[in-house]
Amino acid sequence: MESVLSRYENQITILSDYLEEFPETDEPVWILGRQHHLNADKSKLLLDISARLWFTYRRKFSPIGGTGPSSDAGWGCMLRCGQMMLAQALICRHLGRDWQWEKHKKQPEEYHRILQCFLDRKDCCYSIHQMAQMGVGEGKSIGEWFGPNTVAQVLKKLALFDEWNSLAVYVSMDNTVVIEDIKKMCWSPPQSSSASHSSAHLHRSALGRSKNTGGLCTGWKPLLLIIPLRLGINHINPVYIDAFKECFKMPQSLGALGGKPNNAYYFIGFLGNELIYLDPHTTQSFVDSEENGTVDDESFHCQEAPHRMKIMNLDPSVALGFFCKEECDFDNWCSLVQKEILKQQSLRMFELVQKHPPHWPPFIPPTKPEVTTTGAELIESTDKLFELEEEFEILSV
Repeated sequence: MESVLSRYENQITILSDYLEEFPETDEPVWILGRQHHLNADKSKLLLDISARLWFTYRRKFSPIGGTGPSSDAGWGCMLRCGQMMLAQALICRHLGRDWQWEKHKKQPEEYHRILQCFLDRKDCCYSIHQMAQMGVGEGKSIGEWFGPNTVAQVLKKLALFDEWNSLAVYVSMDNTVVIEDIKKMCWSPPQSSSASHSSAHLHRSALGRSKNTGGLCTGWKPLLLIIPLRLGINHINPVYIDAFKECFKMPQSLGALGGKPNNAYYFIGFLGNELIYLDPHTTQSFVDSEENGTVDDESFHCQEAPHRMKIMNLDPSVALGFFCKEECDFDNWCSLVQKEILKQQSLRMFELVQKHPPHWPPFIPPTKPEVTTTGAELIESTDKLFELEEEFEILSV
């Protein structure tokens, strides 16, 4: 009992130190669609922020591509921010937006499976290895800094190999979101290829590594919607600020990727005219999973005061993220956009249209390449899409 009380007291001490960083104000704080009041529920605000998965630079992982870098310090910050946005979508998908993380508390199996997806191993579907290798196809050398749009395109491609989470990832073009295309993609029939059938026979016990559980389910595929934007030329245009802040109020919000040139942050909310963000620019040692599939997760949650920056200091190149688990969530998002974003008659932040523009190429929902393996698809180069570790066996090609 004493140890429980001691742990609780320590947490309260951390909370109070943490929240001294916030000013005394009656203005609400918005974090990923949830409103907090500093004068009433400071501790809830901290718990909400610390529950977000926090991915930072890491060192001492296996070299990318076998001979590449073993740390992403100095170049991987936007990739880490992309991981954080995607991880928040997976948390919402499996655990719900209001799930909370507590230090030393036993977490659900799904939580550890989510965390496994992002470990710095080439056989984890959203690892720094996979993202850096997939970036080569987007014209980015390994070790080169990514912009928000490049990260969005990489996540879109990697999601095709992730049967467990089964996300539909839509990255908007030309500041335009097309409702017809999204519904076509999210309602597209599942692939009944031999790849899905074969991976169902996977005997791999490690949690979260492309384990096929219901890959052939029908119905709406949960939507990860990413909207890359340019909100100005050299600086953000003030006309966009109110609409930008409104996006953090939407219940579907996954925040935004952005920051300053060559300095990426994951923005999760705002207070007044300051943005609140998680900063990946801390270098920590590589953490692997335990034999039972769990992960020592303390270094994956930021337990310090979140950083804030004036919104006018934001680089105009950003990417907004939203998650719609069900079709009704997407319909609600469309209504909110019509009400809050498109009310601006000129210089709208982005457009939302019902039909596919006739002058655009036809929209074809992306599909997984026809390659069959027993599990984790490992992108090692653009010439050879898959390279398997010794414990994997190629069933057919």
